[in-house]
Amino acid sequence: MNHKRKGKVVVLHLAARYPFAGVIWQLLHHLIGFRQLGLDVYYIEDHRAYVYDPTIESGTPDPSRNLKVLGGVLARYGFGERWSFLDSATEQYIGMPRERCIELLRDADMVINLCGATEPRAEHERSRCLVYLETDPGVFQLELARKIPTTVAFAKSHKLFFTYCYNIGAPDCLLPTAGLDWHPARPPVSLDQWHPGVGPAEPRAFTTVGTWQNNGNDMVIKGETYYWSKHLNFRKALEVAARANQPIEIATNLTSGPDYDRAIAGGFTIAPVVPMSLDIDTYREYISGSRGEFTVAKDIYVRPRTGWFSDRTVCYLAAGRPVVTQRTGFEKFIATGAGLLGFDTADEAVDALGQINADYPRHARAAREIAAEYFDAVKMLDEIAVAAGI
Repeated sequence: MNHKRKGKVVVLHLAARYPFAGVIWQLLHHLIGFRQLGLDVYYIEDHRAYVYDPTIESGTPDPSRNLKVLGGVLARYGFGERWSFLDSATEQYIGMPRERCIELLRDADMVINLCGATEPRAEHERSRCLVYLETDPGVFQLELARKIPTTVAFAKSHKLFFTYCYNIGAPDCLLPTAGLDWHPARPPVSLDQWHPGVGPAEPRAFTTVGTWQNNGNDMVIKGETYYWSKHLNFRKALEVAARANQPIEIATNLTSGPDYDRAIAGGFTIAPVVPMSLDIDTYREYISGSRGEFTVAKDIYVRPRTGWFSDRTVCYLAAGRPVVTQRTGFEKFIATGAGLLGFDTADEAVDALGQINADYPRHARAAREIAAEYFDAVKMLDEIAVAAGI
């Protein structure tokens, strides 16, 4: 199938603000995928916020460390002259000059507000087609339904709306559409960047990567609270590793306390997420060298039946590593049973791990096939290009 298209695309994101490997890979999958479609691709980060320096675990007005990391990655992948960062402290653009950025935003056939990271200003609103591409559904839909003025204004700045709430609009999905014409989306992965066969043929441990507990953005739907964190669901599965006799390692920021003690007692290993998560190659090696991923999802994705899927998990699949993950409703749209297995209970999780271990080579092959069928960046991003009329 010939995916070649013509046009100019600008991606807005937050990879300098949060320079973790998973965030940078999220950006790269979009930049590379749009380029593979034949489009002229640029990156602008101009959200006017301080950056987070993971080496000091704090926000800072000095973006130099983060820009050195991100700039090196972008240059490596052929975007070295195609990016710019607005320094909120100095109001200066680093990379492409201000005039070039304003020109690109005005003339691009499509501007992608990835993660909704950028609060649209006049220069963004002059874009031909400003696209809201939501990776973390929930808060936006509820605030829009409640007609929160800032959220309504944010929405009005955009022309098209995509969301990882793939089940939005279905009777079993609790998130409101809030009157918008939503395009369901899945996280794209650049298959060329994730190669099966890296690491041992059958690695020992399943792994996952992420923050243990997130705070804020909890939601109330019809009087019931839904939580923007997955530690509550992990607590329900902390005996799975021991019961399945399967080593599972969680690379996270949990270092002590009752959850840590329960995880260790339940057969889990807890590994530090930093510095592994600060380098895209180390991160890729960690995923590719894993037996697969075992993980849960945030409560706000699970109980409201969003159909959400993780952009980290698609990297495991693309690397040919099977996945056992908590159901969110994604099983309505993505084939499961080989390579990708969902669970609702700890018993089902134990059984899923057993199924994979009974025929690991088959599940490893199926994982890559699922990535190619459902998450190939060229396919996923072509859907956005078509909707934008490119």
